[in-house]
Amino acid sequence: MAEFTAADVKRLRDATGAGMMDCKKALTEADGDYDKAVEFLRVKGAKDVGKRLERSTTNGIVVSKDGALLELDCETDFVAKNADFIALAERLLEIGVTNKATDAESLLGSDVDGQTVAALVEGESARIGEKLVLSRFAAFEGSTATYLHKRATDLPPAIGVAVQYSGGSEDAARSLAMHIAAARPRFLTRDEVPAETVETERRVAEQTAKEEGKPEQAIVKIVEGRVNAFYKDFVLLEQPSITEPKRTVKQIVDEAGMTVERFARFEVGQA
Repeated sequence: MAEFTAADVKRLRDATGAGMMDCKKALTEADGDYDKAVEFLRVKGAKDVGKRLERSTTNGIVVSKDGALLELDCETDFVAKNADFIALAERLLEIGVTNKATDAESLLGSDVDGQTVAALVEGESARIGEKLVLSRFAAFEGSTATYLHKRATDLPPAIGVAVQYSGGSEDAARSLAMHIAAARPRFLTRDEVPAETVETERRVAEQTAKEEGKPEQAIVKIVEGRVNAFYKDFVLLEQPSITEPKRTVKQIVDEAGMTVERFARFEVGQA
């Protein structure tokens, strides 16, 4: 018999939005394996499970400077808009740029005023009275366009995008950054999608088609169609343009004479 606890059921419910009994059944079918249970619920048609997996109640801020992005998280929106918290995020960003950090881990290990950045964040967390987490940091070189977006007018930016590019224009690159903020791509090209991710999508698509009673001879074509739909959803260059939905992002950037080298998208509270 599968072994899982009430906490396991709650975690699955919070992540997927599925009912308690559905979550118990999924965990039973998956022998207590969380990832397999999520997959089971996707096949069974749990609404928006893929999107809900990324949601959380975390608050915070995304700041940018000189082609770098930093995300600092906190527990409440009250702290997120506090001047001291915002100043801390900007200071951490400055340290990251100055020390040429490459990611959050290297930034946290950097020295500042005789202590590590990790210790600095811990100290500020104690002073402010709320858990603070330096979640992500990225720094690009060369031509880079950045865009910050607020979810609410009284809160600091919660979404940040940086795009490293060559050719084209600054306006075209900024327009692309705005597209990325809205469209939430995960990869630049389909070659960047991990093989295991593609395999999971194929498996889910095949099982879903079978659950829907599709003819066996049609399943291969259906699976390919759903995998291609996944690419259109999450691969930047294959997404429909937000401003011109009948054209892909690749068509737009090619026309602008721009080559997209890489990008980063940070959103407070999302993995």
